[in-house]
Amino acid sequence: MLRNTEYPIDWSWHDSEGFGRMVNVSGTMTSLGGSIATPRVAAATAAAMPRFARIHEMQARASEVIARLTGAEAGFLTASASAGITLAVAGAITGMDPARAEALPTAPGARSAVAVQMGHLCEYGAAVSQAIALAGGSTRIVGQSTLAKDYQLAAALDETCAAALYVVSHHVVDYGMIPLETFAEIAHARGVPVIVDAASEYDLRGLLAKGADIVIYSGHKFLGGPTSGIVAGRKDLVRAGYLQNIGIGRGMKIGKESIAGAIAAMEQWLERDHEAVRAEENRALDLWQDAISGLPGITPVRIPDPTANPLERLQVWVDPAKAGASAAQFAEAFGRNDPPLIVRGHEVEHGYFQLDPCNLMQGQAELVRDALVKVLTDAETAARFDTRAALAAARNGGTQAYMDWLA
Repeated sequence: MLRNTEYPIDWSWHDSEGFGRMVNVSGTMTSLGGSIATPRVAAATAAAMPRFARIHEMQARASEVIARLTGAEAGFLTASASAGITLAVAGAITGMDPARAEALPTAPGARSAVAVQMGHLCEYGAAVSQAIALAGGSTRIVGQSTLAKDYQLAAALDETCAAALYVVSHHVVDYGMIPLETFAEIAHARGVPVIVDAASEYDLRGLLAKGADIVIYSGHKFLGGPTSGIVAGRKDLVRAGYLQNIGIGRGMKIGKESIAGAIAAMEQWLERDHEAVRAEENRALDLWQDAISGLPGITPVRIPDPTANPLERLQVWVDPAKAGASAAQFAEAFGRNDPPLIVRGHEVEHGYFQLDPCNLMQGQAELVRDALVKVLTDAETAARFDTRAALAAARNGGTQAYMDWLA
């Protein structure tokens, strides 16, 4: 059994705390902790913890950094990107009226609908429509699952519509949707602000430039900060979203330590050597592709990110007849490896899994290379896993983990 003692990986925290070792080649997934923070971010987070601070003052500092990072007029931090959606919608509903903010979500008033293309109503761990509902908003569906037309959006934006929500994600339908620039033009012609959910995106400036009024980012995924959400955009809408902390936002608040860490993460991003990071990611991809290219029934292909983030992943196609097991079975086998290798398996029904190089600790690229060869050349073990059960786990696993917790 591969015990990975020959790899220069720091497992001290996992081992001392009794947590299972794990290698993440799935991506910036919330269930795996989001991402890995640098010592600089960790130090900033820790430094705030034993001290008092004025939260409004810290949020004002965060707003300044968010403005430099994104080009927005202002911004604030909240518990998560999902919370950011809810607070941005709530702010569009209430404006700067504290009484209306206190009345949410049960009494949002007549102007509380949020227009969303049907193809954007994805599930990211929870439903987009639920993030709207938590603010007291109602989802107004535009178009069909694979086609939304300009006039359909225009018709949805009547006097009862408080906002229009646009989702940028690998989870959404990637064709037949109204482009953001057109979406924003139609909404603005009717006086409706556009909120963009871009939780996992690198593009910290382009979405506002394309017409978004508010853009929401994760503070802990690609940015590598503590768990947090960034709300950036028009100052009036940012202030209205921040006001929700007197009401529904109270349960979504962010503490001093996470504000300090998120500020450090954003400042770090502004100084980051993106080319050097990309070079290291490419080194890992080359390492993995070279290691498995000649294996029977295995075809590794490098693919670009579907939402144009500046990164690639390794998509490993599996021919069960030649490889001896299916992509779903191999994905299950990787999860049973020692240590478990968590691959990007949300599309295994199509006959492939993916490997994401964005969250590797030192020494893990080589461990992944060897684990790939080990598992993919042991089809006998992988074939023991039931394919239907493996496919069901890919669909239901996110919820099942909550069902099984402490059971």
